[in-house]
Amino acid sequence: MDTFFVAKRFAVVGASLDRTKYGNKVLRWYLDHNLPVTPVNPKAEMIEGQQCVRSLAELNDPGVSVSVITPPQVSEQILKEAVRLGIKHIWFQPGSEPRGFKEVAAKHSGVIGNGPCVLVDGPSLLSAKL
Repeated sequence: MDTFFVAKRFAVVGASLDRTKYGNKVLRWYLDHNLPVTPVNPKAEMIEGQQCVRSLAELNDPGVSVSVITPPQVSEQILKEAVRLGIKHIWFQPGSEPRGFKEVAAKHSGVIGNGPCVLVDGPSLLSAKL
């Protein structure tokens, strides 16, 4: 968890146009903290004034740190894609952890989940890196 915020770029998978959904709240958290963030949403072109990409592959950046706010069955596919792309820092927000999360987290030290939330824990982790 201590290396998540060293990235120069961030992405929010599951970013939402709906400001009441966590996918939008997490995206706005990054924007409110002046972090370069890209929303990942296969159906939207722009969210909160940011150009969307449809998938992590479109980012073409294995150094990106990714927050995931998707249902667990979707998160499974996101995790596979991230590992295939060489993305090392993936933070599954509470409730989005895919099946087999514990095994993956044991193999990949940059995978976070099972509790911490960027909306709650992000400020202290970010300030520790600044």
